Amino acid sequence: MTAVVLVAHRQRPEAASLARVVATWLTERGHRVWMVPGDAEAIGADDLADDDAPARAGLVVCLGGDGTVLRSVHLLDGAPVPILGVNVGQLGYLTEVEPHAMLDALERYLARPGGSGDDGWHVEERMLLDVTVLGRAGSGDQRFRALNEGVLEKLEPGHTVRLRVRIDGVDFTSYAADGLIMATPTGSTAYSLSARGPVVSPRHRALLLTPVSPHMLFDRSLVLDPEERIEVEVGGHRAVVLSVDGQRTATLGAGDVVRVAASSSTARFVRFGEHRFHQILKAKFGLADR
Repeated sequence: MTAVVLVAHRQRPEAASLARVVATWLTERGHRVWMVPGDAEAIGADDLADDDAPARAGLVVCLGGDGTVLRSVHLLDGAPVPILGVNVGQLGYLTEVEPHAMLDALERYLARPGGSGDDGWHVEERMLLDVTVLGRAGSGDQRFRALNEGVLEKLEPGHTVRLRVRIDGVDFTSYAADGLIMATPTGSTAYSLSARGPVVSPRHRALLLTPVSPHMLFDRSLVLDPEERIEVEVGGHRAVVLSVDGQRTATLGAGDVVRVAASSSTARFVRFGEHRFHQILKAKFGLADR
């Protein structure tokens, strides 16, 4: 028996229908299936709701787009549980199979629990970030994990914020900008890309630091070694918001510090055959052969 957690897009009817199909298929074959209560309620599958931790599963089946994959990663919170992404919606960077191939993919996964050979599967690991808001005045640290990025951005329109950056404890510079993006290679094709950051293969391990609309001559991204550590201190009198993979997590003021470093945990994705990132990139941007 394999324990399987389903994570479904909460606003897409197709995801809800597929969740029911997967749950029935797995249950008929003797596997345990459940959803976190919030997901189950949102798609009308209360009978699948269970408070058991997703980290106790042997597999996560994710039904949605990249945003749903990010939510799956956050639910696991670093636990080494593989994720099988089923693309429901637009072309995704992180999903693996289309809905019509979903049950075949599950059958192949369950037939070879170790993953091997051309007919089997393998696990692709992606770097995660540990994002920590350092506590002040006796308060504890706040800790988050990110697959794409941690972002510090202004709250007030029409104004820049001051963000002082240290790398491995040594001052680098203070940015006058709309914000700073601290990303993984996976996140290089997310918000960092829209801020003119570099595209980095997700097989690579690196820390990316990309300013958002900097009001200064130095406007380049930094690509740092994964062993290096970034600290950002909020300067000036304007508050900033910290977002982790697109979700607001904290509002910070002058003197607050955020530390970003490569996590010892990774996100794990089920892949069938070679996952060609550059071909997905080509399709996403409509690049033609030359």
